[in-house]
Amino acid sequence: MNKVDVLLGLQWGDEGKGKIVDVLTPEYDIIARFQGGPNAGHTLEFDGIKHVLHTIPSGIFRKGTMNVIGNGVVIDPVIFKQEIDNLAQFDLPIKDILLISKKAHLILPTHRLLDAASEKAKGKEKIGSTLKGIGPTYMDKTGRNGLRVGDIFSPNFKEKYNKLVEKHVGILDHHEGFEYDLKSLEPAFFEGIELLRSLSTIDSEQYINAALKEGKTVLAEGAQGTLLDIDFGSYPFVTSSNTVTAGTCTGLGVAPTRIGDVIGIFKAYCTRVGSGPFPTELHDEVGESIRKAGAEFGATTGRPRRCGWIDLPALKYAIMINGASELSMMKSDVLDGFEEIKVCTHYIIDGKKVDYLPFDITDTEIEPVLETIKGWNTDITGLTSMDEAPKELTDYVKYLEDHLEVPITTVSVGPDRTQTLNNKK
Repeated sequence: MNKVDVLLGLQWGDEGKGKIVDVLTPEYDIIARFQGGPNAGHTLEFDGIKHVLHTIPSGIFRKGTMNVIGNGVVIDPVIFKQEIDNLAQFDLPIKDILLISKKAHLILPTHRLLDAASEKAKGKEKIGSTLKGIGPTYMDKTGRNGLRVGDIFSPNFKEKYNKLVEKHVGILDHHEGFEYDLKSLEPAFFEGIELLRSLSTIDSEQYINAALKEGKTVLAEGAQGTLLDIDFGSYPFVTSSNTVTAGTCTGLGVAPTRIGDVIGIFKAYCTRVGSGPFPTELHDEVGESIRKAGAEFGATTGRPRRCGWIDLPALKYAIMINGASELSMMKSDVLDGFEEIKVCTHYIIDGKKVDYLPFDITDTEIEPVLETIKGWNTDITGLTSMDEAPKELTDYVKYLEDHLEVPITTVSVGPDRTQTLNNKK
């Protein structure tokens, strides 16, 4: 019986997972999303066109690949319909190549309103939510109130919907001064529900396990990043799902013994969207030049991302939690213009030097210990092989491999799927 390979982010999301899934897809029969929702923005670029996917797995453009939205994903029918409409120009046989778990939860318009009301009430302490209704939907899931994709085929779906909306409206009434117009949001929601009814819905855990038994190859695609995991991230500035390898088991219904290779994706530097701790953040012109060179603006929100140097204690932690067996280094070309690159090797906390992520990095004063490495200071976007790479780039890769103790098998030197170098020894 085959195993599920897992691909996920090792930082605060936005590592470039969509691109690597797209590059790896020809090696797999099935690409499956296992958690998160439309707060994810996976960007793929090929043939001069940029595509941003939010809910749909990043294998959708490759012929002969099945794409599964797993039970751990939360779906906003409105955003989902927009995604499907955007794909219409590519003439893809969506019904045949996209399968949706009946156990995936639905994001209601009132979930988005609850998200906005909650974030507004937090004022200065807001967590930087994408306001997509993700948190409230997962809260209803764990509170056993949620609506799932399978419910849309029930004759009393409207009744179930109204009951949950009534509960949400009761909560919204407690948010003084929060104004909204639910009636204007509902038509698009029900249009999305109609679209979902017309697509292929499945018991995804049965489908995935049967496929593995038949010898099919499966790649699980994670969203967000390890440091945003609800249990292991920089809490409370985290997402509402398990973004780590363990989330594959609960988000797709596969046993821990069925997990194969774990491919961890990281940027050659660090970014973060929204609030929360960021030990290596740069508040100077260096940070600004990384943001400009890397076009660091959220694929989902458009918000400028905070930028900083690579953080090895955090990366080591993420590798440990996920059991990463190989690494992909993304956006190396963003550092093309630097004479020197800095790397955070340790933190100083309360006068002590540590090389791991402590319980609380939110209210703790952390001073990063930085090492300086010689930059390549040349354009690497045209490289077609690691053999052509400047010595400083191969030195940087080797330095990271030595510290992280996991091989970096892929080095990305540009956004296009062709700008991907194989570094397998």
